[in-house]
Amino acid sequence: MKVKEIRDLIDYIKSTGLEEVNIETETFKIKIKRSSEVISQPHFSPSTTLPQSLPKQSLEAVGDESIISSKIVEDEKYFTIKSPMIGTIYMAPNPESPNFIKVGDVIKPGDTVCVVEAMKLFNEIEAEISGKVVKILAENANPVEYDQPLFLIDPS
Repeated sequence: MKVKEIRDLIDYIKSTGLEEVNIETETFKIKIKRSSEVISQPHFSPSTTLPQSLPKQSLEAVGDESIISSKIVEDEKYFTIKSPMIGTIYMAPNPESPNFIKVGDVIKPGDTVCVVEAMKLFNEIEAEISGKVVKILAENANPVEYDQPLFLIDPS
């Protein structure tokens, strides 16, 4: 299944309100499930500290996304490259190679900015605009979510 097909499937699920979709063929199996649980996320500034009594999972689920969201709002003049899928992000083609991009690099449409591995498939993520890399929001070899901000680009 191609990246565009997965994106289209996710968009379709969002628009129809379906809770779960399972697709299985001879070559792949995909299960997409919406979270029926509504979680209220507090909005706080990056300098706010969270209580140490929260479990690590709660810190990641509540804290990191809110912090990233608030920083992105502050940087609205920048274009955000987002993850087109759920998977693991890699900043280089292999561990021995240099990263595809670094802060300060100038990119143009079609340049590979990272690779997202999903279901044992490595998908190159390409820049859609030209500009200067201002900030890298994701860490190498970490999981990323669909539509998660990965890079901030200054298009000017």
